[in-house]
Amino acid sequence: MANVSHPSGDITTHPDASEMRARYERMLGGRDVVLVDGPVFLLGLYCAVSPWIVHYTTSQPALVPHNLIVGIAIGLLALGFTAAPARMYGLSGAMCALGVWMIISPWIVGESPDAGVIWNNVVIGGLTLLLGLMCVATAAKSTPRS
Repeated sequence: MANVSHPSGDITTHPDASEMRARYERMLGGRDVVLVDGPVFLLGLYCAVSPWIVHYTTSQPALVPHNLIVGIAIGLLALGFTAAPARMYGLSGAMCALGVWMIISPWIVGESPDAGVIWNNVVIGGLTLLLGLMCVATAAKSTPRS
């Protein structure tokens, strides 16, 4: 049986170390995955279930499917940012647009919303806009200049 343990625990002498390092850097695209993608996914998840958490399913029935659909869209953007960052970070502007839409949606989709509904959607929208701007900045930073 072959001894596969390395005495020093250092992988830098491995014949494929430089290729693995280059592949890892290509995959990450020079960005911090955890900083943006995780919070975006959690925000989308909260947005999707917020009508039941804040309890406005009966007072604002039009906002229930609205928040569910927009929350799922935000969550899918986050999954896309994680799975295919090079292709998906071009949609960072769409996340900013979703944030602005969430801020104004209680007055457009809802019917005379109360303060809890307004605060819920404004906070979700503001955080979505902020994280979208962070994604735009990350995409701009990692895009090669010609």
